[in-house]
Amino acid sequence: MIDIIKLVNEFIATQKLSITLIDLPNFMAYKATSEAILPFLSFLKESEDLRFTILTDLFGADFPDRLERFEIVYNLLSLKLNKRLLIKVETTENTPVPSAFPVFSAACWYEREIFDMYGVSFEGNPDMRRILTDYGFIGHPLRKDFPLTGHIQLKYDEVLKKVIYEPVKLEQEYRDFDFSSAWQGPNYVLPGDEKA
Repeated sequence: MIDIIKLVNEFIATQKLSITLIDLPNFMAYKATSEAILPFLSFLKESEDLRFTILTDLFGADFPDRLERFEIVYNLLSLKLNKRLLIKVETTENTPVPSAFPVFSAACWYEREIFDMYGVSFEGNPDMRRILTDYGFIGHPLRKDFPLTGHIQLKYDEVLKKVIYEPVKLEQEYRDFDFSSAWQGPNYVLPGDEKA
């Protein structure tokens, strides 16, 4: 049985990289710095003993209360060992993360999605464009501080005969809803139900 932690620790010691083992229930996970992510991914993929050759997922998360609010998570799979490995990298909005595209070509689309949804850019990505939202979209919709209504809305203009962008207008007036339980009935008596 191959000791993955021992092999990774030997690699960290020889390369002098800032990578630490983190405790996640039912997962083997590491936290790496932006500078360490590419050498670490290359080692995990190219090591004959480990062979983490499949990038199954790459996603972002937003933690607005943290100094480095964005967390990029790489999910790797080794078919040789039948094991999964998570790697987390923390970053800010203005600090690009090195692109994993040179190591895993599938990372290009994942990184575009993270850029589109969170605004985190990846240095070295050959195609850093929006992928899920329109090119004229303002903001990044998966950030926790993004308004639920968005900033702009699309509308078909009958006069111009085309779709136009305009600021969001919430035309529905505030309504008062009766949130009484369906089991208890309404808090008032309907006409004709006075005897009930």
